[in-house]
Amino acid sequence: MIKFKRKVLSCACNPFVMRSKIFLLAFTALILCCLSAWSQKAPRFHVIALYENGGHHIEYSKRAKVWLDKLAADSNFSIDYIQNTDLIDSAFLSKYQLFIQLDYPPYAWKDKAVTAFQNYITQGKGGWIGFHHATLLGEFDGYPMWNWFSTFMGGIVYKNYIATFAKAKVNVEDANHPVMKGIPSSFMVEKEEWYTYNKSPRPNVHVIASVDESTYTPDSDIKMGDHPVIWTNLNFPARNVYIFMGHSPILFDSEVYKRLFTNAIFWAAGR
Repeated sequence: MIKFKRKVLSCACNPFVMRSKIFLLAFTALILCCLSAWSQKAPRFHVIALYENGGHHIEYSKRAKVWLDKLAADSNFSIDYIQNTDLIDSAFLSKYQLFIQLDYPPYAWKDKAVTAFQNYITQGKGGWIGFHHATLLGEFDGYPMWNWFSTFMGGIVYKNYIATFAKAKVNVEDANHPVMKGIPSSFMVEKEEWYTYNKSPRPNVHVIASVDESTYTPDSDIKMGDHPVIWTNLNFPARNVYIFMGHSPILFDSEVYKRLFTNAIFWAAGR
């Protein structure tokens, strides 16, 4: 009698078992991918920064971008950058809770950008922080003055600046404002141009800090008396703050300046 040995497929080559293992591995990978995605929190808010990539402020912009990128990563918000106003319209701005005008002047904007930005501010669609060059108000490079923006900044027009720079002391006037949290009652700014205007914006804005012109080092005749350098315009629905200091990259060597900048971001973004 001939005996036949029954051949038993091992698990390693059993088609059903192999298909099950492949399915299990694929399913596990899918679950891990989902868990990884869920573990990455959505950004708390979105920021757009309009910055200068040329001229006297390029080095400030470079340092600012490095610092902002790290702050965004550490604090879980997103930040995008643009170097001109070509993309700005209402749909574009609707993606962002905060607009940072990082050393970019208020002229030569595209018409659609002007309209969209004014609506963004007057309708309180997002917050705004302006630095330094944002008050270069007047007729420059053949462009007319943006009258609405002058009103936004307190009705001022640019007049002069200390081209040779000066060190000076800034005095905080409203220590209770959220932008001033953790900021000493006065602090030194090592190098700045200190713009002057045709008048103080104080009657039309809420002044948060001003520069003490008597502390200019070296001294300068380019002074305006009452000289606010940080203020907010309460006549507009959007949270807004203007911070004059923003020319030299060495500002980012100052812990006070970085704290001020950080406070401004979270306050203006409503966070």
